[in-house]
Amino acid sequence: GPCARSSLLLTLTHNLSLGRQQPASRGVHQHKSEEMASLSLLSRRITQAAMPLVQMGLPVAARNYATISLQSPYKGFKLNSLPSETAETNRDELMHYFKEMNIIRRMETSASEAYRAKLIRGFLHLYSGQEAVCVGMKAAFGPDDELITAYRCHGWAYLMGCSVGSIMGELFGRKSGCQEGKGGSMHMYTKKFYGGNGIVGAQVPVGAGVALALKQLNRNAVCYALYGDGAANQGQVFEAYNIAKLWKLPVIFVCENNKYGMGTSAERSSASVQYYTRGDYIPGIWVDGMNILAVREATKFAREYALANGPIVMEMETYRYHGHSMSDPDNSYRTRDDIKKVRESNDAIARVRSYLLEHQFADEAELKNIEKDIRNDVMKQIKDCQAAPFPALEDLYTHILKDEKATNVRGCDVLTWYSEK
Repeated sequence: GPCARSSLLLTLTHNLSLGRQQPASRGVHQHKSEEMASLSLLSRRITQAAMPLVQMGLPVAARNYATISLQSPYKGFKLNSLPSETAETNRDELMHYFKEMNIIRRMETSASEAYRAKLIRGFLHLYSGQEAVCVGMKAAFGPDDELITAYRCHGWAYLMGCSVGSIMGELFGRKSGCQEGKGGSMHMYTKKFYGGNGIVGAQVPVGAGVALALKQLNRNAVCYALYGDGAANQGQVFEAYNIAKLWKLPVIFVCENNKYGMGTSAERSSASVQYYTRGDYIPGIWVDGMNILAVREATKFAREYALANGPIVMEMETYRYHGHSMSDPDNSYRTRDDIKKVRESNDAIARVRSYLLEHQFADEAELKNIEKDIRNDVMKQIKDCQAAPFPALEDLYTHILKDEKATNVRGCDVLTWYSEK
């Protein structure tokens, strides 16, 4: 049983470590160097000795890693090399990804239910299906990297530091929201995260500007400027490409190609759907956006490239399960069977689940308990934020000026003026 296996491994570890004696009198640095070399050798011996247990299919504590084949995850444009088609990972990483992706999907599912119940009004663009893109990219970020995206931004807001409760509070228009109920679904911000932008494609040149700031401040960081396939034909996107290349800006242009714009397939809207080649004079890489490890490795690659050479284009081919927004009937340009097929054969969360099970990092019961805990936690945060008040009328004319109060703010007509108290 498990106890016997653990005892066996401990005995194995003890026996392998016998004969390691402390040196009588060595220099501190020499002693540390030999100790590290000895520990490294011991670790290798433990792993080698444990292999028979692994081959027997037993859950061995030392087996906390995996090398996973990514199955043709990349295509390159004007690049001399591509990321490796294998990825190293371990239980802790995969469990973290599994949890983060499930939190985002549960949050978005709850938001869709609240919208149908008329608890959320206005526009609502959901990220369900695309979780591998944001979680995989974030896993490759440097500490000072910054990001700007379009209006399908809830998952990114969460990963960049907003709590589920503050995001849902914002959707409900409550004072507890991450923008105190004044931004709504499309306008969420936090440190190093510039939104959430409602104008199609407008965030891309802003992202180039953020990269310019990073360069001028001599930070070892990049800016990720995300946009969808529907925005890929915007003129301002190509203007941003041009200035980024001229000034060698550390910016990564990321096209989240979820196959459909507002109600049109990519093939009907774009003369070329190879979005990773659209930078012309800027290199590009196509990535399987449904594979979190492929996304992570490609982002590491692109980040290293951008810091050394300037802009690069990434195309993340992914899929959205909901309509363009909640007001999109989503039945005139694809069928329910189309969505069901992707859910059953290529779901991003299901892929991570299969990695965990296949490599015996977790069992089905543990994963189901995690999903249950996430569901309960999200529901609790939603309940708490719904108890928060709505913003006061006076809040309409705050957050206009920095470090001073706004005066003579015009209302809805020329006869109405306000001043911040």
